[in-house]
Amino acid sequence: MKSTEQHLLELNPQQREAATHAEGPLLVVAGAGAGKTKTIAHRILQLIHGGVPPQHILAITFTNKAAKEMRDRVTHLLGESRDTRYEARKQEAGVKSQEPIISTNPVTPMPYALCPMPSSLPFISTFHALGVQLIKENAAILGTTRYFTILDKTESLATIKRALKALGLNPKEEEPQVLSTIISREKNKLVTVDDFGRQESESWRHETILKTWKKYEELLREQQAFDFDDLILRPVLLFRAHPEILARYQERWRYLHIDEYQDTNVAQYELSRLLATKYGNICVVGDTDQSVYGWRGADYRNILHFEENFPGARTVTLEENYRSTQIILATANEVIKKNKLRKEKNLFTKRGEGEKIELYEALDEGDEARHVAKILEKLLGTGTPPTECAVLYRANFQSRVLEEALLVRGVPYQVLGTKFYERKEVKDVLAFVRVALNPNDREAFARIVNVPPRGVGAVSLEKIQSGREAELPEKLRAKLYDFRAILKRVREALGQEKLSDALKQVVRISGLEKMLTEGSEEDEERLLNLKELVTIATKYDALPREEQLDTFLTETALLSDQDSLMEKGSGVRLMTIHAAKGLEFAHVFIVGLEEGLFPHERLGSTRNPQEEAEEERRLFYVALTRAKQKLHLSYAASRTIFGSRHANLPSSFLDDVADEVVEFESGIGNSNISGRGGGWEEDVITWDSLGKR
Repeated sequence: MKSTEQHLLELNPQQREAATHAEGPLLVVAGAGAGKTKTIAHRILQLIHGGVPPQHILAITFTNKAAKEMRDRVTHLLGESRDTRYEARKQEAGVKSQEPIISTNPVTPMPYALCPMPSSLPFISTFHALGVQLIKENAAILGTTRYFTILDKTESLATIKRALKALGLNPKEEEPQVLSTIISREKNKLVTVDDFGRQESESWRHETILKTWKKYEELLREQQAFDFDDLILRPVLLFRAHPEILARYQERWRYLHIDEYQDTNVAQYELSRLLATKYGNICVVGDTDQSVYGWRGADYRNILHFEENFPGARTVTLEENYRSTQIILATANEVIKKNKLRKEKNLFTKRGEGEKIELYEALDEGDEARHVAKILEKLLGTGTPPTECAVLYRANFQSRVLEEALLVRGVPYQVLGTKFYERKEVKDVLAFVRVALNPNDREAFARIVNVPPRGVGAVSLEKIQSGREAELPEKLRAKLYDFRAILKRVREALGQEKLSDALKQVVRISGLEKMLTEGSEEDEERLLNLKELVTIATKYDALPREEQLDTFLTETALLSDQDSLMEKGSGVRLMTIHAAKGLEFAHVFIVGLEEGLFPHERLGSTRNPQEEAEEERRLFYVALTRAKQKLHLSYAASRTIFGSRHANLPSSFLDDVADEVVEFESGIGNSNISGRGGGWEEDVITWDSLGKR
């Protein structure tokens, strides 16, 4: 029979130290594969054992996948603890095994460890889901509807293009993608459009950015929409402007846990700091060596300066790795120790030395891809599950030649980022739901006003959305009347039916079912995808009626690339190294290890060169530590990039991979390049010298 503290015996001494630290700030420096999620989950359980009500505990991470994993672990631990303590109480009271416990004196409190576990759970979510929750709960103060729209990147960019056109500017000349990046970067630094307007700048583009940003915000307000960056910015501004609201949430969440703290940006740091200010019970978990999102605003200095920002903090370092072999860890340690901007640690494992690292020297990208496909075919043929194999690359363009080689060999694969919710027919159904709930959602309206086709062209749409519908032909106005009647029926179905049944009605009422049934074989496949959407919706039917639609819309709007792995699919995983962060596989192939590609050469970047170089090294460290059993590294002597053939030097990262742990193989043949990089430094390699084929 487990005792209350028996769960702590599952932890190593350092994990236990972190799990039992209850009051005050705590920094957990957790190396790759060191059991950080397990540690957080046990710490939450320990807090509840100590008398903290679950509803006073908040845990935040970055991806839905990570949040689900943490939620599942906590739920499992709480359920296991509840069962154990329930049985212990029965034994204490001398009650027979099959009899329920009835407290005869509810006024006299029992020791907390013997009380039944509360039914409520801690609030565990992503940063952006937390932001959505805060905005919805304060929608009236923020001047929006509870069913506000969350624009994805494509819709946000489309809104910026509309802003440019409204200002009489040409989107083709003003680079809307650049403007979107600048606005996003400023919002992540908690800079509002008014703040930006007060900045002094000699840049000739400053005025254009300011005008576009102002118009962009105006369009967002009109359609009661927020972009992803607003989901953190707006709650921070709300807390700063309304201390009484902040105080309410500080009381609600007295114990904070922030996972992947090295990936927080300025806005996320400030949101965390504000919530933790009153009680100071903030536990952050992270690893400077895995900070790889500087290009999108993450600031690894948040974790470096944690002890300064939260005086009196305790620091615990988790160095025992439960994922990889010692050869993999020794290589990763050797690679990362060259970085200066980090918290010192040295990963180790009790799993044994493991297999040597394979290093393949390819003639070109085609040779490299064929080699990877051949090895994968062998692995799958000997019983390795395809989902235990991953091919990682630095840039998305590298996937094409890999896919071709895998197809030739008949190796099943899944490219991370090809998400179910990005399919046209799925986005169409979600757009019907969005417009039914928020008639001001211009982007969703534009998407479906012609689905099925109603003869609404670009000119007609512009007239509709600018309030000049009376100028349209009578026949088209009649079709629009019918379209709005459809939206009304959709709204009624959403308000009356459980979610899965409501979505069935949306597919039928919208005309999508009829259109796809009468279409091609491809349309039949699309209809199957809509049926799958309804199936997915059934998991939300178990929630309270008022939460089903809210939760569904929030989760589908905030999906990340990694969530595509949670869909059906059993193939080898192909993905960028950035997308692989947080995942693990038995066999990991890291391709394209060439100077200029990985480490990547960012031409024209304004970031600090040392910081960029260290981030590239951290990215290689992340790639290495995804592997549990064996690493397969490769580089190509030449590669075609943007239509031009380039001769390559092997990545400088390979200098840190010890010869004694490498099994080297070359695919170049009888060229003057042989051995492990032997001729690269002495000879000038050109494409002609390698021989075309």
